Amino acid sequence: MGQGTARATELIAWLDRRAEPAPVSLRSRLADAVRAADDDGPASLADLSSRSGELLLAQLLTNGCGARSAAPDLLAADALVTYAFEAAAEDEGASAPAIEANAARAMARIAVLGANA
Repeated sequence: MGQGTARATELIAWLDRRAEPAPVSLRSRLADAVRAADDDGPASLADLSSRSGELLLAQLLTNGCGARSAAPDLLAADALVTYAFEAAAEDEGASAPAIEANAARAMARIAVLGANA
């Protein structure tokens, strides 16, 4: 098992342990997005969650997300980015300035996705 595969499994387990876990239908979308974003590279849970949400959003923007049927995947992308910030806040090694800088970079990447759609 590669580092990335182990990290994806760890993130999926972390998502399932949330105090208010996502509904089953959303959890399966979250897990699928995490596995799809897993590039076998080292990443924190926050980084992998953010990348998963960003990649899912990019796919939705590319394939068209105006239909009501895209709503569950849009919700999953939003949840993954939100969970990324929650994971970063729980990381004992992360400082507030580092979390803020990561948030700014994530927002910039997401803004570019929207501008390119």
